[in-house]
Amino acid sequence: MSLIDDWCADLPSVQNTTAFDLPEQSTIYANDGTTVLAELYMEKREPVTIDQVSPYVLKGTVATEDERFYDHGGVDLQGIVRAVFVNLSGGQEGASTITQQYVRNTILSSEMNEISIKRKVREMTLAEEMEQIYSKDQILMMYLNTINYGDNCYGIQAAAKHYYSVNASDLTIAQAATLIGIPNSPTMYNPVVNPDNALDRRNVVLSRMLTNGVITQEEYDAAKAEDLNLNVQEETGTNGVYLYKYFTSYVRDQILETYDHEQVFQGGLQIVTTIDPEMQGYAEAAVQKQYDSGRLAASNQEFALTLVDPNTGFIKAMIGGKDYDADQYNIATSNSGTQTGSTFKAFTITDAIEKGINPQTTYMNCNGPVEVNGSKIYNNGKQNYGSLSIANMTAVSSNTGFIRLITDTSSGVTPESVKSVAERLGLDGDNLGTAPTITLGVYNANTTQMAGAYGTFAAGGVHRDPTGIMKVTDRSGNVLVDNTAGVEGKQVITDSVAYAVTQVLEGVIYNASYGTANAAALPSGQIAAGKTGTTDDWHDLWFVGYTPQLSCAVWTGSRDNSVQLETNTWCQEIWRDLISACLQGQPNEDFKSASAPNYNSAYKGGGKSEDEDEEKKEEEATEETTEGTTEETPGGTAGGIAGETPGGSTGGTTGGTTGETPGGTTGETPGGTTGGGTTAPDPGSSSTPGSGTAGGSSGTDTTG
Repeated sequence: MSLIDDWCADLPSVQNTTAFDLPEQSTIYANDGTTVLAELYMEKREPVTIDQVSPYVLKGTVATEDERFYDHGGVDLQGIVRAVFVNLSGGQEGASTITQQYVRNTILSSEMNEISIKRKVREMTLAEEMEQIYSKDQILMMYLNTINYGDNCYGIQAAAKHYYSVNASDLTIAQAATLIGIPNSPTMYNPVVNPDNALDRRNVVLSRMLTNGVITQEEYDAAKAEDLNLNVQEETGTNGVYLYKYFTSYVRDQILETYDHEQVFQGGLQIVTTIDPEMQGYAEAAVQKQYDSGRLAASNQEFALTLVDPNTGFIKAMIGGKDYDADQYNIATSNSGTQTGSTFKAFTITDAIEKGINPQTTYMNCNGPVEVNGSKIYNNGKQNYGSLSIANMTAVSSNTGFIRLITDTSSGVTPESVKSVAERLGLDGDNLGTAPTITLGVYNANTTQMAGAYGTFAAGGVHRDPTGIMKVTDRSGNVLVDNTAGVEGKQVITDSVAYAVTQVLEGVIYNASYGTANAAALPSGQIAAGKTGTTDDWHDLWFVGYTPQLSCAVWTGSRDNSVQLETNTWCQEIWRDLISACLQGQPNEDFKSASAPNYNSAYKGGGKSEDEDEEKKEEEATEETTEGTTEETPGGTAGGIAGETPGGSTGGTTGGTTGETPGGTTGETPGGTTGGGTTAPDPGSSSTPGSGTAGGSSGTDTTG
C-alpha cells in the first residue's frame, strides 16, 4: 500500500476540467455562421452530445469494450480475473474499462505506451476517482469524443463523417459496428487501409452486440451480410481550406498573427467571418464572365478584387487570383501590392481640397509634356487637353495637370502631404515614396487597401480598416473577438472633404465629355463614384468605385508583370456586374451630402478657364487653316498609345502627319481608360506580381 501511495502521489486531479482538454479542430464560417469555409486541425475532432449519437454506437461500444460498464465503479475486478484466465490459457484479452481507456488517452497520455504495473495502478486510481465525479453517460461520451478511429479521425462524429459521410446519429447497425471495431487497433482495423481486417472485426462487434441484446438475430444476420459500403469523405481543401480559398486562407493567416499555432489548430476556435456567400458568388460570376469572354489580352492575365462594406469595414467578397490551387499568392491582400496608376489621384484631390483648393473652379494647364527631375511626363497618348478644372482634369485623368498641381509650391500640395493622406485612408506607408510621380500611382497597394480607402469617401470621411473576421469564440464559448457591430471607425477626413471628393469622382463615371469610366455606370441608376487606373505599358489596369453601400477595387494584370494588356473595360464591367447584383432589389441611395469645404486657398492653378481656352483653340485653328499648315498631333495618324481618353475608341487621334507610335488600341471606356504616365526614375521592382517599376518608362508608354 505504501508503494501504491508513492506511485500515485503526483497524480493530476480529475476535478481539473482542463486536464481532459484534447486537441479540437477550429472551424471558419461564412457570415451566416453555418457555411463551413475551413477546418483547421492537427487531429480531426468534432465533439457531440449523447443525443447526437446513434444508440447502436452507444450500446454497441459498451457491449464490445466494457459490458459491465454500468455496473462497476471504474475498475472491473471480474473482468481482470477473466482476462488473466484467458491470457494464461494462450488467448488475448484486455481488462481496461472504458473509464480506464479514457484516462489513458487523456490525462495519462504521456504514459500510454508504458507497460508496467505502476502505470496500471495510476490508471485504475484515476478511473475510480472519475466515477465518483462524473456520470456513466458523461464518461461514455468523453470516451466517444476522444478515441482514435484511424485516418486522423478522433471522436465518433469525425469518424462517421469521414468513413460514411453521415452524422454519428444516422449510423446504421453495420456502420456503427465497423466504427466501434476500429479503436482496438486504428491501423489494423482501418476499413480504408485494411478492409478485410475491418470486416472481420466488424463481425466480432456484431456478435457481441447480439450476445448483449443490443440487436436481434434478424438484425445481426442482415448487418453481417452487408459489405463495408464505405462512402469516404475526401479532403478537398488545401490544409483544411474548402471554400473561397484566397479569402479563407487570408483569414487563417490573420488568426495566426493573433493566436499561436496550437490554439488555432487544436484549440477549438469558432471563427465567423464577414464573407457573404451570395456576394462572393456574384463576384466569382462577374470575373468568370470575363475569363470566358474571349477578350483577354493573354493567357496569364488574372483578376483580383475586394468588396467592402464601408459602413462596417466588412470584407463581403474577395478574389485573389485565378486559381488558388495553382498559386496561393493572394494578389488582393499581398503586402507588396501592385502599382495603382491613376486611382491614386483621388488622394491628391483629397489633399488639394483639404488645403482649400476648389476642384470645380481651379483650372490647370493639362497640356504636355511636363519635365520633372530631367524626365518628361506626358498625358496618355501625348494628348493635350488645354486648361481644365481639377474636376474635369480628374475625369480625363490628365497626368500633366496633376504633376503641375503637386510640383507647384504655391498649391501647398506636395508628395509628402499626398502620402500622408493615403496613409490616413489605410494604405501602407512603407510601400509609398515621395517622388512627385506619387500622384500618378507609381507606388503600390492591394485591392483590399484601395477598397477600404475609397470606402472612406463613401462613409463621410470615416475610415474603417477592412476586416474578414466578425467574431471568434473559444471552445468554451468565451468571446475573444467581437466585430459584429462593425469595425470601429476613425474620422480621418471631414465629411465636407469626403463629399467634395465624391462629387469629383462621380464625374469619372458620368461626365460624357471627359469621363473615363462610363462603362461602370450602374443600369439601376444608383449613383456611384470612382477612378480608373493604368500603369506603364498597361501592366496593370484598375477600377476602384463605390456607392453609399459598397466599395470595390478591381485589378487585372499578370503575376509576373509581363503581360501588356492595352486598354479595356474589363475592370469596370466586373465592378458594374458585381455591384448591380449585390444591390438588386434595394432602393437607390444618394451619397450623404455635406456642407462645402472652406475653399480659402489663394492658389489659382495657372490655367485659364475652359471658355477662355476654347476661344484660344478656335483662334489657333483659324490661323492654321489660313496658313495651310497641319499641326502634328501626338499620336499621329495611326492612333498612338492606348489610354483613358474619353470620346474615342482608338485611344488616339487621327490628325497629324507623323504618328509617334504605330497601331493604337481599344480604349477602356467608349473613350479609353486612365491615361497618362510617368517617366520619373523612381525606384521599383517588377519581381512582385503586378508591381512594375515605380518610375515607369520614358517616352510614350505612360502611367495613367
